[in-house]
Amino acid sequence: MSIRKILLSAGLSVGISVVAQAQHAVWAGKVVAVSSQKAEGKEAFSPEKVLGEPNALPLGQASNEAWIPKKEGTNEFIEIRFGKSLIAKQVTVVENFNPGSVTKIELVDTRGQKHQVYENTSPGPLPETFRALQATFAPGTYRTIGVIVTMNTKAVNGVNQIDAIGIADVGETMVKKEFQAPKDAVSFDSSMVNLGANVNSKYVDTHPVISPDGRTLFFARQESPQNIGGGKDGQDVWYSTIQNAQKKTWNPAKNIGGPINTPGPNGLASVSSDGNTALLINVYKPDGTLDPKGLSLSRRTKTGWSQPEKVEIDDFYNDDQENVDYYLGTSGKVLLMAVDRKDGQGQQDIFVSFRKEDGQTWTKPRNLGSTINTKKPEFAPFLAADGKTLYFASEGWGGYGKSDIFYSKRLDDSWTNWTKPRNLGSTVNSPDFDAYYVVSAAGEDAYLVSARKGIDGSKDIFRINLKPTFRPEVVTLVRGRVLDAATKKPIASTIRYENLLTGEEIGVAESSPVDGSYTIVLPSGAHYGYRADAKDYLAESDNLDVTDRQKYSEVNQDLYLVPFAVGQTIKLNNIFFAQSKYYLRETSYPELQRLVRTLKAYPAVEIKIEGHTDNQGDAALNLKLSQDRVNEVKKYLVSKGVSGNRITTEGFGDKKPIAPNDQEETRKLNRRVEFRITKK
Repeated sequence: MSIRKILLSAGLSVGISVVAQAQHAVWAGKVVAVSSQKAEGKEAFSPEKVLGEPNALPLGQASNEAWIPKKEGTNEFIEIRFGKSLIAKQVTVVENFNPGSVTKIELVDTRGQKHQVYENTSPGPLPETFRALQATFAPGTYRTIGVIVTMNTKAVNGVNQIDAIGIADVGETMVKKEFQAPKDAVSFDSSMVNLGANVNSKYVDTHPVISPDGRTLFFARQESPQNIGGGKDGQDVWYSTIQNAQKKTWNPAKNIGGPINTPGPNGLASVSSDGNTALLINVYKPDGTLDPKGLSLSRRTKTGWSQPEKVEIDDFYNDDQENVDYYLGTSGKVLLMAVDRKDGQGQQDIFVSFRKEDGQTWTKPRNLGSTINTKKPEFAPFLAADGKTLYFASEGWGGYGKSDIFYSKRLDDSWTNWTKPRNLGSTVNSPDFDAYYVVSAAGEDAYLVSARKGIDGSKDIFRINLKPTFRPEVVTLVRGRVLDAATKKPIASTIRYENLLTGEEIGVAESSPVDGSYTIVLPSGAHYGYRADAKDYLAESDNLDVTDRQKYSEVNQDLYLVPFAVGQTIKLNNIFFAQSKYYLRETSYPELQRLVRTLKAYPAVEIKIEGHTDNQGDAALNLKLSQDRVNEVKKYLVSKGVSGNRITTEGFGDKKPIAPNDQEETRKLNRRVEFRITKK
């Protein structure tokens, strides 16, 4: 969360449509020589910007992604080489801005000989602001390995830019004459919609944070008379709740109040998936002042939000205290930050830190790498609920003016391997300010800040619908309440969810201390187990297999905690057997490992494991199957160091149903393994 006074402009994602005969066309792969240059390497306007396919945006405006000769002269040139040779029939030079200065194009063959294929003796400005200069010719007997483009930059006033140089061995042009959005460009189902006067005001409303369920929107309002510190208050945290989900209207926004808001600049960087934990910029000091060197967490209590506490991060520092952004992933275990550090690529970079096993401290920030970060600022990171899709703002990736919003997908768990960032396009980005792009867990609605058509010309929050093709990966939102199994009263607890195949804990959340409600988000592609943990209680876990789930969905599931007392029975819902067999599946091991840890933590406790089946098939076989299964569970516990003298077993077959056996949905509830505490 940054309190910068909205310094951005944004970008355009249209480009040149390249003809689909990729095997017959090549684009420049190396710069050999250049007459003059404004910058080197990956810097804006450097000669290396001509390499690869056309990508300089916006068309017809000076772009960071195209080469600019430093001098104005009659003999400015650039010489490039290709990654492979062709018997060329055409050459294309993409002039991104102020075309008309190219005077000569020469092909270079594999022996280094030059062959002129284009000449313009009267260079001068053209009515177009950009063009693809395409020269076609009869193929020679040589193979082309390079191109030299010569320019008279004195003949066309202003900046002259070249974006790309390519050759082809086909008669068709390499690029279409018109410039249009590529087929795979990011596209949206709607234009941007202002959230209206219930959310926006004549003051700057910025940095939206949407809860994963899409029902609560937090944001910052700058210098409003209704801020805690009045009109001179830099910004306060405000929020609005959904009024009508179908019409997507919002209730009047409210100031979130103290202790989150103070007379200083307050900002909410993100909110946990359950809505019970808020990540805040600044460290809240005991005297009520704010320290910009860090961030804080505040939790919901029965009486409101708690006093924010400092988040401890190993080796944390930020050399630019004026600009900083944070984002807490929905898993509660990943913290993104945009900070300026000596181990970065330059200026603000996006880093990641991971929650340690103690649940209180975080690891040293890790740079996301050069695929994401450049020598210029990258900021406003938002990690979608799938844990893979990253949206961020960048001044270094080119586009419209100073900065654009991009997205990239994480390819592995190193957090440094990402797909090439893609510009969100002209629907989102504009020459005006556009930033802070966030998405609900469903992936349908995105929210961002824009200066376009704001109330009284201010910066407002807008909604836009992303097409399914470009949404983050599918997730399932699970919500419910954590209840005492005996009294059915709500319990404040920690929710933990894990991949049942690997046993890896994927995320943590907290249930509300007021009503016990919780929310977690499960990315598709795995079978998950989840449970609630609270002192003096044993958890009844639940599970959900979303391995093949293709659409966003929501599941309601209450979780029960059983008092740790003699006579209490706990269902082991995450124990799985092969069908009609007693062999344990690997997905059972995380549940059994927790039972092992409990029995080792309480060495005096003794239990009885009880097995049950439905009424399908022969009753005698069902009885034997239930006994074999609980014996297999005991065998596993003993193999992990638990004394067999502490465990008894009994199979009941179909004698003790807890649900009707006439339908599979209820019948499956009767197939269960439980344990009862017999001694404590």
